[in-house]
Amino acid sequence: MNRVESLKALQIIRIDEWEQYGWLRHGFSTRPGGVSSVYGGNTLNLGWTKEDEPSAVAENRRRFVAAVADDAAGDPAPVLVGVRQVHSAIVHAIRHEDGAFEGKLATADEKAVLEGDGLMTAVSGIMLGVGTADCVPVLIVDVSKRVVAAFHAGWRGTVARIVEQGVSRMRLEYGSHPEDLVAAIGPSIASCCYSVGDEVRAEFVSNFSYADKLFRNVNHPEASGTKSHLDLWQANRGQLLDAGLNEAQITVVGECTACSREVGGAMRYFSHRGEQGVAGRMLNVVGIVR
Repeated sequence: MNRVESLKALQIIRIDEWEQYGWLRHGFSTRPGGVSSVYGGNTLNLGWTKEDEPSAVAENRRRFVAAVADDAAGDPAPVLVGVRQVHSAIVHAIRHEDGAFEGKLATADEKAVLEGDGLMTAVSGIMLGVGTADCVPVLIVDVSKRVVAAFHAGWRGTVARIVEQGVSRMRLEYGSHPEDLVAAIGPSIASCCYSVGDEVRAEFVSNFSYADKLFRNVNHPEASGTKSHLDLWQANRGQLLDAGLNEAQITVVGECTACSREVGGAMRYFSHRGEQGVAGRMLNVVGIVR
C-alpha cells in the first residue's frame, strides 16, 4: 500500500497545495480506520484517553504516523513529538540537542514530556503533533527555510494569541519571513455548533478589535432565547493575517468536528462537545522527511 492509499484508508486529510514540497509531510486525522472499539466501531483514537486501551492507541498512532510519513521506502519512521496540552500560549522549539531521537521528549509509555500547546522545528525526522477533539489545530510551514510548526488553539489559546505569537517565535528562532509561510487551519468545532457563555465573549472583546465579527447570535428554542456562537476559524485566521500572512497563504479545511458526518451518517471526527465529553482524539501533524 503506497502513501496515497494509506492516507485514503485512514481518511487522513491533507492540503493539496502542500504536496509540491517533497520534503514535507503533514496530515489531519479523522475518526475511521483504527483499532479502538471503545468509541463505537473501529476508530482511530490517537489520544491517551482514560476510556481506551493504551495498546490500541499505540497501534493507531503507529499506523497514522507511518501513513503520513510514507516510511515504506525503508527510512526510519519519524519520531512523533507532542506536548501535554494545557490551553496556553506556550510554544517549544525542538532542536537536535533536545534528545527527541533518544526518547527524551516522551515517557516510557510514549506520552509527552513537554507542557504547552505549540511546537516548531527545523529538524528532519521529527513529526510534530497536537491533539484535538473540537479545538483548532493550526499547522504552519516555512517553505523557504524548511521549518514546520503545529499549534493547539482552543478558545483560551486563541485569546492568548498562540498562533500570532507562534509566527513571531518562528521569525525569532529561524529567521522566517511571513511571505514564506503557508498555514492550514484544520478541522475543529465550527460556529454552527459552538455556543459560548458571556464570559468567553467578554475575553474576546477585551483582546481583539474585530471581536464582534467573530460572534453571531443564534436562536435556541430549547433555551428560550439566543446564545453567542463563536467562530474560532476566523479568530485564528485573523491572527495569521495580523502576523503578516496574506489570504492566499492560508487554507481553512472548513469541516466541523461536531456535525460533519460520513455518507452513512457516522461521525467523521471525535468531538468533545458532540459526544458529551466522552470522545477520542485526533492528531494533527507536520514534519520534515530525512
